[in-house]
Amino acid sequence: MTDHLFNLHGDVLAAMRRGPKHFTKLAFVLSEADEPADTELSHFRDRIAAAGPGDELSALWHRTLTAWDLAEQADWSTAPARTDARRTDAYDRLGFGADLRRALDRAVPVFKEPGPTVISKEFTSWYSRDSAAARSFYWNSYEQLLRRKGWSDAAVAGLDEASHAVVERLSDPTRTEAYGARGLVVGYVQSGKTANFTGVTAKAIDAGYRLVIVLGGTLNLLRDQTQRRLDMELIGQENILRGADPSDPDALVGIDYQDDEDWPAKFVSHGHRPFNIERLTTRDDDYRSLRQGIGALEIEKREKHLPLYVPDNLHRAAARVMVVKKNKSVLTNLVKDLRKIGPILREIPTLIIDDESDQASVNTSDPKKWESGQTRRTAINGLISELLGLLPRAQYVGYTATPFANVFIDPSDGEDIFPRDFLISLPRPVGYMGVQDFHDLDGEGAAEETHVRGIHDDTGDRLQEAMDAFVLTGALKLYRADRGVAEGPFRHHTMLVHESVKMDDHADLALRINTQWHQAGYTSHEGHARLEKLLVDDFAHHADDGLPTPSAYADLRPYVSRARQLINAGGNPVVVVNGDTDRYFSQIDLDFDRTPNVWKILVGGTKLSRGFTVEGLTVTYYRRTTRQADTLMQMGRWFGFRPGYRDLVRLYIGREEPLTKTQTVDLYEAFEAICRDEETFRSQLSRYAELVDGKPQVTPAQIPPLVSQHLPWIRPSGRNKMFNAELVEIRSPGQWVEPTAYPTDGADLRHNAEVWLPVLGSLGPAPVTLTCSSPDQGRSDSYEALLGTVDHDMLLKILCDLRWSAPTQFSPHLESLITAGESGAGIDDWLVIAPQQTSARRTEATILGSRPLSLAHRTRRRGDLFGAISEPKHRGVALRVAGAIEDSGDPLVESLVRERRGVLVLYPVVESEPRPAADGSVDPRHLVMAFSLVAPKSSAGGGRSLVRFRTIDSGRRDFAIIDRTADGA
Repeated sequence: MTDHLFNLHGDVLAAMRRGPKHFTKLAFVLSEADEPADTELSHFRDRIAAAGPGDELSALWHRTLTAWDLAEQADWSTAPARTDARRTDAYDRLGFGADLRRALDRAVPVFKEPGPTVISKEFTSWYSRDSAAARSFYWNSYEQLLRRKGWSDAAVAGLDEASHAVVERLSDPTRTEAYGARGLVVGYVQSGKTANFTGVTAKAIDAGYRLVIVLGGTLNLLRDQTQRRLDMELIGQENILRGADPSDPDALVGIDYQDDEDWPAKFVSHGHRPFNIERLTTRDDDYRSLRQGIGALEIEKREKHLPLYVPDNLHRAAARVMVVKKNKSVLTNLVKDLRKIGPILREIPTLIIDDESDQASVNTSDPKKWESGQTRRTAINGLISELLGLLPRAQYVGYTATPFANVFIDPSDGEDIFPRDFLISLPRPVGYMGVQDFHDLDGEGAAEETHVRGIHDDTGDRLQEAMDAFVLTGALKLYRADRGVAEGPFRHHTMLVHESVKMDDHADLALRINTQWHQAGYTSHEGHARLEKLLVDDFAHHADDGLPTPSAYADLRPYVSRARQLINAGGNPVVVVNGDTDRYFSQIDLDFDRTPNVWKILVGGTKLSRGFTVEGLTVTYYRRTTRQADTLMQMGRWFGFRPGYRDLVRLYIGREEPLTKTQTVDLYEAFEAICRDEETFRSQLSRYAELVDGKPQVTPAQIPPLVSQHLPWIRPSGRNKMFNAELVEIRSPGQWVEPTAYPTDGADLRHNAEVWLPVLGSLGPAPVTLTCSSPDQGRSDSYEALLGTVDHDMLLKILCDLRWSAPTQFSPHLESLITAGESGAGIDDWLVIAPQQTSARRTEATILGSRPLSLAHRTRRRGDLFGAISEPKHRGVALRVAGAIEDSGDPLVESLVRERRGVLVLYPVVESEPRPAADGSVDPRHLVMAFSLVAPKSSAGGGRSLVRFRTIDSGRRDFAIIDRTADGA
């Protein structure tokens, strides 16, 4: 039956390509004479009010209103995007009354969640909302599946917007000139990146991309998970069966998923399709060779004399999809087969999705070891580069939650995977449980109190308590399921124990846990007493008021018994997950997709991080240390979606774990620090994402985002991924900083002496005695010095004007002084200390008309670099005035202390025996104006990083990446 109302609204909205217009007037012009009632807005209102999930008219208006809500540039409205005011402007232009507005607002709420942050090159628009809607078969099918799975309108709209932002920045698959875009999408750990790239794949296939290569994990287990997800949610039953009769057992031989308990009920069914999707890999078979021979990519062309990318050919051709491991032999076979195909390869619009793109894909060879400037690539990086070279119409999109390694790629290496075209940071998804739920970043809140249980030296290991929490939360899930809470998220219930990366340690730990489990007495009076106390003292206190929670332990006790049985199924509550081969994984019962219920304690290491989704994770016991931020972040499996049980999630984490023989670290603090690093990275993107006059301010290559390091002992990424990282800023509040890379050219030395003249002029007429006592060390340092003060702005001008033999040695420290005021914890002024010698053999001279000053004799030790310049006895006073140490014991020194005051210690240095002129002056061409400084301790700020890095761009070595005078700093 024809849906006249839907057809009319489709025609009317199609006429509103530039924004909303008066609906009734357009409808009157476009309506058919025999259907005048369709123009009545009351019919439209009633239809929207009664619409179900699959109603096409409701979906049409959902797409349209959401597009208008989200449009960053709207000529028809001055209201900001994502606001009620923007929606009101749309209704006003449409001429809709109050009743219809209310019905639409209920059906399509204004989408106010933050959108993706995009740094992008200017691109040719080819994928508008209208063109996307015109070819949207597979996307519409995916969208409907997500709604059936329970996704909210807001979540679907967010995915729609984020995936659209990716696809519109790919090259138009029908364009004549071949171009391969390179992009990176940054999500959160366990935040649904797979859903995003499935949406991108669906839209790209609809738009005309005819070969999709998904680079999965490094093990079959991870590749299989991705293959199954795409088969289930995108490719669908018909494309898997390929014409086989599902009721004929003989026809189903060799077709996968016949043993899958979710087949066919949970696999999307498309019915009639505008074109097929052919799988070149299956659930159980990674890429070996093209299964149907080279002909698998000999795509049929309707107009054989025209290229494949011509629309008449492209939109009638089947798409090909393969999910392959990032494995040398697999990718080598793929590259070898593609080389055999011939000219058609250059005509195929291709999309390459690289999941966990910072793992294996990045070139980790050391540029210092390359011969004669020839780039040497590691195996996987080299094969990806070859793939991109063989497929000139290939678009590369990397996905990761830890992007630091990717942004350290050289932007000028045209054959590498630096995201030269776009870098998109996905927003925190609706319902996602992330860093803000475990860390009180602003110093207020109850996140830590609710979810985090610290393991200290004086608490014992708390392992038994964590196991009790696992049993108790399992019982609470069963209790809630019996009282109407959706039980789908309770299908799996897991606890993760992560103490070590060593496999031998895992076996010992598993034995310990197993023994402790069987001695825990969960059926005894003592066991129940322990659980009851934990319920009363912890879980009842932090329970979600909107979810069922028993008022007394007696009500929960029957569910405790059932939870214990589920966890102990098979006689062992523990599963060790540390195998380094696929064969190992086939031996353990840990397939969350095909196993009805996984209720287990998982002990493991690295294999429980990268790409591996630990379903139902409720209790985590974490004590493993690492020095790499991206590795640590990937261990954060406790982040993710926890519908119906987020209040039950607990993190037991080491607060005093040994890092070295003499140093312990707080892992909770470490996670907070790297989360701040991540947020700093995202804020850097946001800073430059806003369009100016509709155009990007900068491209990814022009402003490689700054990567921060909040803790000195944990680096952003592995050393082999940071060969191309440049140190941008080192913040050392309260610490002695001593540059040594002074110039050797006489003109540069004179220039520096002239620059320092305002500081020399600030010095007082007579020296004073400064003392700093340290009773703990049994010493008291005293010396004479001239004193002066200069304000912060004056010192910055001086430091910015100095010349150096190696500018990069001091520039990170200078950057920290420039940015010191950005956090609100600024610097007011600097105390200048010029130590003066008192021995009879001292040498004094005037410098460009200054008063006589003591000269220090120092020697360059390594090339242009000096050894130590300062004297140890000078440091105590400076550190005290800057607030780094307590009382000096000297009233004069104490009178100089100011909260926002730094200290500059000045050392006029000569490298050979000085020869003052007759007037007592020294030739500034033979004088090094050296200095040390201590920034005030107060300039640390609340959460500012200690170190920041950025990418070295080999093609822009003479360019300043950030022009501070332009952005107002």
